[in-house]
Amino acid sequence: MKTPGKVDEECKRNATRYDSARTASARSKVTKPKAGPSSLQARSKLSKVKELLAAKREKDALKSSETATSRAKSDSAGRHVAPKATASLATSNPSGGLSVLQQKMQQKLKGARFRWINEALYTTTGAKALEMVQNDPSIFEEYHRGFSAQVEKWPVNPVDVFIDYLRSKPKQLVVADLGCGEARLSATVGQQHTVHSFDLVAYNGLITPCNIADVPLPSDSVDVAIFCLALMGTDFLKFIREANRILRVGGELKIAEVVSRVSDVDAFALALEGQGFKLTRTNAKNKMFIMLDFTKVKRCPATLSDKPDLLKPCIYKRR
Repeated sequence: MKTPGKVDEECKRNATRYDSARTASARSKVTKPKAGPSSLQARSKLSKVKELLAAKREKDALKSSETATSRAKSDSAGRHVAPKATASLATSNPSGGLSVLQQKMQQKLKGARFRWINEALYTTTGAKALEMVQNDPSIFEEYHRGFSAQVEKWPVNPVDVFIDYLRSKPKQLVVADLGCGEARLSATVGQQHTVHSFDLVAYNGLITPCNIADVPLPSDSVDVAIFCLALMGTDFLKFIREANRILRVGGELKIAEVVSRVSDVDAFALALEGQGFKLTRTNAKNKMFIMLDFTKVKRCPATLSDKPDLLKPCIYKRR
């Protein structure tokens, strides 16, 4: 016969077994929730994305295959098709097929050559400059090409100032254009006035080649002598003395120079007055050029003391 204590103990064990069995039965009845409408839509979209990606991969593979076939055909035929951008540059390129980079390099070389010639002309005598261009006439042509490129950037060309001045004169004058370059004065006002054009090389038929310290004109035969950016040699005072020789008394000497070359305008004017001239007008309104007008009052003295430091050489910065 079971005692009361043992009966209680057994009851507790049975109760525990009952609870465990009930819990296990409840768990076994739990099932996965059914997919709702939103879940079905998400799965449908994902499926479509996968299909699109597969189609794109197939299309890219086909395109790659066609490209490879095209290249193989091109190579077998020995031809090379340039990209569109290159073809466009070649079509619009007027420089004999040079690439843009080659054109830039060519321009830099031309610029360097111009700077070298420019510096040589400013740092030597007129006689040596004449000898230099006679030995290699291409120097003069290259210099004037570079000079013309520089002129295009100027707000005002001093040659035009002299042209306007001569056009305003009703009386026919005899003009000496000393260091004339391309002889624009003669080409422009040559029918109105008698213009003698001188430079190191006969760039065209209007020019007489010579050292402008010794021009083939009689003494006292000229009304106006012009130096337009032409006092380039270290012995430029010899050019001034030659202008004095060919000018009649009362004749005009007109000079245009780069502002940076004339560090002391008073000293420069005084040096020219020592060669038989009188300063009549100074125009420094232009920020790039200074214009000076003189009148011949007497012949220049027999002796000359060169003062090359009165004008600084015009040397372009290296890039």
